[in-house]
Amino acid sequence: MADPRQGIPRTRGQKKKEDMEAAFKVFFGSKGFAVAGASSDPSKFGHKVFAWYLRHSLPVTPLNPRVPAISVLSKDHTTTASPSALPDPAETSLSVITPPAVTKQLLKEAKEVGIPAVWLQPGTFDKEVLEYAQTNFKAAIAGDGGRGGEGWCVLVDGEEGLKVAGREWSKL
Repeated sequence: MADPRQGIPRTRGQKKKEDMEAAFKVFFGSKGFAVAGASSDPSKFGHKVFAWYLRHSLPVTPLNPRVPAISVLSKDHTTTASPSALPDPAETSLSVITPPAVTKQLLKEAKEVGIPAVWLQPGTFDKEVLEYAQTNFKAAIAGDGGRGGEGWCVLVDGEEGLKVAGREWSKL
C-alpha cells in the first residue's frame, strides 16, 4: 500500500525499490492505456504524454470530454469522454494530466469501472488525491521520486518503466 509521506509508487506489501518495479509491472502490464487530459495543443503536457504513448507504439486512447478528436503527430485521434466509456477499463492503465480538482472525480470514476493502475503526472494531485490513488488502485505512480526532479513523469521515467515491466515496444 502507498506511503503518502514518501510518494513512492506503492503496491500492497512491497518495499521501496520493489514497489516501484511492481507498480511499473502493473501499470505497463495492461493491454491498453488512456490519457486523461489529452490535447491537440503541443505546448500542453496532455499532448506530450499522449504523443509519448504513440511514439512507443503503445495502444492508447485519448480522454477528453470537451472535444470529439485531438490531433497529435499529424493524425486525428477520436477521444473518449471518460473512463466509463473505455471499451475495456479493467485492462486499461490511466495516465492523468488534469488539475487536482478534476483528478479526484476522475479517479473515483476510474475506480468504479475497474481501472487497475494510474500514473499521476506532476501537478495533477494534492495530498488528498495522492492518498486516494494510493489507497484505491493496484498501482499508483505519483509523488516524489523519478529522475525528472518534479516527481514521477512518464516522459522521463516511462522507458525505464517499460523495461522493468518487460513490455515490448518500438520507438517511432
